[in-house]
Amino acid sequence: MVRRIDVTGVGGVRLAAWEFADPPKGRGEQESAPGVLLLHGLMGRASHWAPTARWLAERHRAFALDQRGHGRSEKPADGPFTREAYVADAEAAVEQLGLAPVTLIGHSMGALTAWQLAARRPDLVRALVICDMRASALGVASQREWEDWFRSWPVPFATLADVRKWFGEDDPRVERPNPARGEFFAEVMAERADGWRPVFSRRQMLTSREAWVFHAHWEELAQVRCPTLVVRGLDGELGRAEAQEMVRVLPCGQYGEVPDAGHLVHFDRPEGWRATIEPFLEGVLTA
Repeated sequence: MVRRIDVTGVGGVRLAAWEFADPPKGRGEQESAPGVLLLHGLMGRASHWAPTARWLAERHRAFALDQRGHGRSEKPADGPFTREAYVADAEAAVEQLGLAPVTLIGHSMGALTAWQLAARRPDLVRALVICDMRASALGVASQREWEDWFRSWPVPFATLADVRKWFGEDDPRVERPNPARGEFFAEVMAERADGWRPVFSRRQMLTSREAWVFHAHWEELAQVRCPTLVVRGLDGELGRAEAQEMVRVLPCGQYGEVPDAGHLVHFDRPEGWRATIEPFLEGVLTA
């Protein structure tokens, strides 16, 4: 079962939250189950979390959120696409869905949103999983590389097979064929009159990224008081040394890594992802 619940974000922006499985069984009323909110990364969408949400739903109320500018949520022409807006949207989702105290699971930009919310509203957050997101500033060069990369996309794509092939094999950023990456991007395309195009605005994605790429986020990370698991793919964007420093900075930090996974950890190695985070979540439930 897939159930959609609309949430009102900051400035009245309409956000789509999704529950991808039946309510938990054998735990009494649905409302008594602990809440989990899954936050995708830049260019992602809630449906990317569907496999994770389904096994989480065995013991949790598990929701994923299409963040502003993404998926089925509203894409306001003038934004805002600030850090404050993304964090306030997640806060609104937790409160309107009745998930508090919630476990937040975030990938990339969604992980940053999760730890910023945990720092701002510790009363709302029970635990946190940070997946492949750096706390260090990435700088101007990184943003320019993304601008060039977006311009290189051969849109519109004639077919979804072309989408899968380009992002999984032909994209200059791909070092070796990665079918999971192709599938990831196939899920964020929609068919138009002239072919397949992304469901998001690349201009809005650059604006969203600009809001965090020039800044370090160590201070907010140190303010997170709840149990936190920092997860990286061995071939991802978060290096081992930085991940371990993030764990050191966190008052209640733990470290995890998924072999043979790149940045899209939960897409690349779903079984390894589950094996890494499930023991942590079990510990949170029994604490």
